[in-house]
Formats: sequence, structure tokens, C-alpha cells
Amino acid sequence: MDPFLIIANLFVFLILLFVLFRMQKKHVSFSKRVFAGLGLGLLFGFILHLIYGTESEVTTGTIDWLNIVGTGYVKLLQMVVMPLVFISIVGAFTKLKITKNLGKISALVIGILLFTTGISAVIGIGTTLSFGLDQTQIVEGEAERARNESLADRVETAENITIPQQMLEMIPSNPFADLTGSRPTSTIAVVIFAAFIGVAFLGVKRKHSDEADVFAKLIDSIYLIVMRIVTLVLRLTPYGILALMAKVAATSNYDAVVSLGKFIIANYVAIILMFMVHLLLLALAKLNPIHFLKKAMPPLTFAFTSRSSAGTLPINIKSQVDDLGVSEGVANFAGPFGLSIGQNGCAGIYPAMLAVMAAPAVGIDPTSISFLLTLIVVIIISSFGVAGVGGGATFASLIVLSVMDLPVAIVGLMVTIEPLIDMGRTALNVSGSMVAGVLTSKINGDLKEEVYRRPEILEAK
Repeated sequence: MDPFLIIANLFVFLILLFVLFRMQKKHVSFSKRVFAGLGLGLLFGFILHLIYGTESEVTTGTIDWLNIVGTGYVKLLQMVVMPLVFISIVGAFTKLKITKNLGKISALVIGILLFTTGISAVIGIGTTLSFGLDQTQIVEGEAERARNESLADRVETAENITIPQQMLEMIPSNPFADLTGSRPTSTIAVVIFAAFIGVAFLGVKRKHSDEADVFAKLIDSIYLIVMRIVTLVLRLTPYGILALMAKVAATSNYDAVVSLGKFIIANYVAIILMFMVHLLLLALAKLNPIHFLKKAMPPLTFAFTSRSSAGTLPINIKSQVDDLGVSEGVANFAGPFGLSIGQNGCAGIYPAMLAVMAAPAVGIDPTSISFLLTLIVVIIISSFGVAGVGGGATFASLIVLSVMDLPVAIVGLMVTIEPLIDMGRTALNVSGSMVAGVLTSKINGDLKEEVYRRPEILEAK
């Protein structure tokens, strides 16, 4: 390995970081800087790939240093995810406006998330059948076999867990452990724990209003501090996206992309169709979908590059409140709930496509009405508790395939293209969460439509 080549690559990377820094100093808009980081990262990564290849020690060494910026940025966002989830839910209860319609808002958010997941499953099924995809079209190589071996423990867990057991896993037995993210269902467990605290607060408020007011002020203070941390981290977004996209472009297996091109195209067709459903739902609510598309672009771009719905949560909530006019209470429900319930991409489209592809291998007609209806119901139920990080789709698919008595080996066959399709799935997850927040706020009558219609995106300060 030539250290001078790595130093030269890092020098170029520093120049690109400086370009983004100069754009910030010249007050170029946040969204333009994000897209600049995306484009520069793709270009830089692709050049690294062309010159050195994916297996080169120079590429590996360069990416190790780039990870300080890219992975480091994702870790900073993940650092505030659990505190933000917890304080957002509790804070929603302490705000008087939200407590008056608490049941309605919770039902609307969860209902929209599950409804859109059902639609995404239908789209995934339809796309798979339209493209004529089948498990036999995918060749198993060394990487795929290694992937299936590494999934052995997760497969055993998924095969042995029933739907009732899966639901029990969401209930927190040790909320402090769940605050560390120790389980795949930790996020939904923290949401439930925070909701219990919120309900307890409402009971105390009726009998001991003075003490409840002190607690509410404490929660508001902590919320402001957490959101200030979020704002500080968000300023780094263009730089983080530059590094993340450079890594993706430099390390992607382009031969696998070509060989599995039909499956990748089918995935993105399904994802785009579901995005259009999101925009249609907004249009039916008499909200301009173009405004949503523009305002939601920064969080969607970060979700696409980071492959982490959880890491996108701070940007998600900020965009809902500051740029889309969603009330704080609703955004604080829609954002955290969207991490673990009804993820349209990871828990909807992807398991549906894999199930339809795997069905013929065990003699099941994938066009059978009974099979399709059962699959949709299983996907909706199984969408509870999906981890909002890269890899959540794998666990969701294993559960769906196991419940449907379908071969799970197909999950490992996607290892070489998993990062590429996971980018689109994650962006779709975040879009579904934001749409749930906007529609809920609109139905509840507290959407600030003048903010929604405002053309500019509010900068982080």
C-alpha cells in the first residue's frame, strides 16, 4: 500500500470539503449544499473506483479516513436519536394542545403508517409480478453463501418467533437497556415507555397541577437542549453526505449491479410508485405535493445516503416543524413512530417482493388471492418494531418469509446489491413518516399552511 496515494486522495477530499465550506460562507442554501455534497461525493468515489478498484488497499485506506467524516456524522446523529425519541414523545404529552386530541392523533399517525405500508406491499407484489421476477434468476456465489451463513442466528430467531411473541418483544421490560438500543425493538419500546410517562403526567396534572407544571417545564428545557444539539449536528450534513456518497461510489460492486439490474430496476420502480402515492395522498388533502417534495428533500437525501431512518430522525422532525408547518406535538409522534411502525420501503415493498419471488420454489402460486391477502396482512402486522437502521429490511423479510413458510435463503442472495436498494427504501421510509405527520396535522386542523406554502427552507441556526 502506497501511503502517498492515500495522502493525495485525502488532499483532494479536503479540497472538496473546503468547497462546501466556502458555499456555506457565501450563504448558499442548505438544500443546494446538500446536493453539492451528494454530487461531489459520487464523482470523487467513482474516480477512486476507476483508478484503484474496490479491493485495492489504497481504496480501503482512503475510505477508512473518509469514515471519520461520513460514519462519524451518522454516529453523531444516532447519538441523539434515543434521547430525542424519548423526550419528543413525553414532550408531546406535556403540551396542552396535543393532549386534547391525543387518542385521535396517535390513531391517525399509526393508521396512516400502516395503511401506506399495506399499499406499498401491494405495489411490491404488483411490480414483482409485472417484471416476472423469480428466485431462480439469482445465482448464488461465495458472497451470497457467506451472507446466508452469517444470517443463521437471525434466521433461527425469525423462524421461532410467532406474531404474538413479536408483539411481546415491543413491550419494555428494562427501558434503560432499551435507551441504549440493545434490541431490534428498542425504539418502539422507548416510545411505549415514554407514552406511559406521558399518560402518568396527565393523571398527575389533574390532581397535582403545580408539580405537573414543574415536570413540564423540565421536559421543555431538556427538549430545547436536545434540539440545539440536533441543530449543531445538522450543520455538518453536506460534509457527511459528501463522505458517505464517496464511500458508496468507491466500494459498490458494479458487476453485481449489472447482473441483478432487473431486480434493482423493479425495486426502484416500486419505490418511485410509492413516492407517487405519498404525493397523491397530499394532493387529496389539498396540499401542494411539489411544496412537500422541495421541503422534504434534505431529510430524504440524508436518508438515501446514510441508509438510516433512525439517523434521519432529527432532520425529519425539524423539517416537519420548521418547513412543513406540522405542529410540534404531531411531529414528535410521527417521527419516532415512523422508525418502528409501517416502514413503507423496508417493511412493505421489500418483504413483499422477496415473498412473491420465493413462493414458486415451494410450489405456491404467487398470484393466488389467498396467498396475496395473507401476505399483505402478515406484512402489515410484521411492520411493528422494525429497526430504523441499515439492515432493518433484512429482519423484516426474515420474519415475513418465516411466517409464510417460505425459504429464507433468498435474503442472503441480495447481499451484493443490498446497499444500493437500501438507499431508496430508507428514503421511502422517511417520506412515509413525514407524510403521516403532515396529513395528521392537516386532519387535526393545526397544520400551519402558510409555513407549508413558504418557498424557502429554514436554515439551521
